[in-house]
Amino acid sequence: MKIENLPKEHKELLDSLMQAIVDIDEENAKAIAEKIIEQKIDADFAIKYSIAKGAIEVGKKFDDGEYFLPHLVMAGDVMESVGKILEQAIAKEMLNSKKVAVIGSVEGDMHTVGKNIVATMLRSGGFEVHDMGVDVRSMAIIEKAKELNADLICLSSLLTTTMPYQKEVIEDLKAMGLREGFKVMVGGGPVTRDYAEAIGADGYGKDGIEALEEAKKLFK
Repeated sequence: MKIENLPKEHKELLDSLMQAIVDIDEENAKAIAEKIIEQKIDADFAIKYSIAKGAIEVGKKFDDGEYFLPHLVMAGDVMESVGKILEQAIAKEMLNSKKVAVIGSVEGDMHTVGKNIVATMLRSGGFEVHDMGVDVRSMAIIEKAKELNADLICLSSLLTTTMPYQKEVIEDLKAMGLREGFKVMVGGGPVTRDYAEAIGADGYGKDGIEALEEAKKLFK
């Protein structure tokens, strides 16, 4: 589906949802999300278009010094709220793929926005996602993945100082003889594909859209 192929009123709704996210207007964003469902606009496309595009614009404002860390946190909360509304309209067969993902920001990292976007995108792609939040220790992530019999572990890091904790999870899985039981995907601002490969991760996503595509490839 392409945005230019949609009716004008549908495109306007999707663009207005994106703008509400950028404006960090949660009530308006939630109301628009409800309208999108009422108009029977593809909810999966709405997540991939409006939330992803909104996230990019919020990131630009942060880079330009117009937004600061509290704005990123609030924008992440808006995206999560909107995502929950839209996810309700996604076809049940898509949501019942039974691939289970555990996601969290690694130990020492308190950032939520990127992680929240990836979690929302994965849910839109049919994954059952369990978000462990921020500053999550390696063993807590592994124990949760074992408990849920998860298929995928997603590790977020927005600081170079916390990137080693992504590697720690992989090394702990190896030490416990569990590495083959889980696919591990990493991402975050300073993380690169080369780094992901160097630490032995199975996948990498520079943003929510790429993370979803990468996750789908891992389970083809």
